[in-house]
Amino acid sequence: MKKALAFLCALTLCLGMIPAAMASEAGYTETVVSIPNGDHEIPATVCMPAGEGKFPAVVMLHGTASNRDEAGNGYKMAAPVLAEKYGVATIRIDFMGNGDSTADYMGYTFESAVSDAVAAANYMMAQENVDAEHIGVMGWSQGGTDALLSAARHPEIFKSVVTWAGAPDMMLDGFFTEELYEEAKKNGYFVMTFDWRDSLNVSLAWCDDVANTDVLGEFAAGYTGPVLAIHGTNDDTVDPEWSNNIVAASSNEASKTYFIEGMDHTFNVFSEEDFHSLYNAVDATGAFFQETLAK
Repeated sequence: MKKALAFLCALTLCLGMIPAAMASEAGYTETVVSIPNGDHEIPATVCMPAGEGKFPAVVMLHGTASNRDEAGNGYKMAAPVLAEKYGVATIRIDFMGNGDSTADYMGYTFESAVSDAVAAANYMMAQENVDAEHIGVMGWSQGGTDALLSAARHPEIFKSVVTWAGAPDMMLDGFFTEELYEEAKKNGYFVMTFDWRDSLNVSLAWCDDVANTDVLGEFAAGYTGPVLAIHGTNDDTVDPEWSNNIVAASSNEASKTYFIEGMDHTFNVFSEEDFHSLYNAVDATGAFFQETLAK
């Protein structure tokens, strides 16, 4: 658990959003939207390539206790590159209880995460300059788990998947322990604390999801499209071997791993001034989506 908390404390959030006018001059536009989904609203940022579509689109899912811009603004930096260099539109969202979401984190479960991913995909498919037949999904850490489950449960929507340091089994990786599970069974939740943000009450329903969901089993059975699993060799939060396991669960010949030497769980965004490891991952992601979501 200490290892998990160290990672969570590293997810420092900084900088504001690039103005849409400035972004447009650079070859993309960004728009903040709110998407209704049942009893809550999903705060989101759409990053669209400049010019006329139809563009493929990707739903970007964040990790534990982060937000839609992700660790050190990793997603915020990635989205414009995907738009401008690879012609891929993206929508990055705040899960319940994170970022600008006003929903209670107690409502966050694997099911709610998949539902939010689907709502975001439906929003993008309704945009006139988006190719509704070519939608992908990507996720960082636990967001990778949510991406795998989203594709497995809705293969009719998601045609390609990318995981960044994907964590299919959060118990084995120390995010969640039997002791915390017992606490949740007793109280209906356990409290996850941080040095850099307010604590989160993690629901028993989420604990049950983690304990009882065979993520890779679902993925293998429900999804036949391609997956790219990106991981850093210096990730000591989520074992890089999980990326091999993710690809092994895929039946698609285009599925593959991409390991970046010396990169940690947060893609070295806090240690590299030029963010070369992050942009290495972004380029691999963009090229994969460009290839697998092409007409």
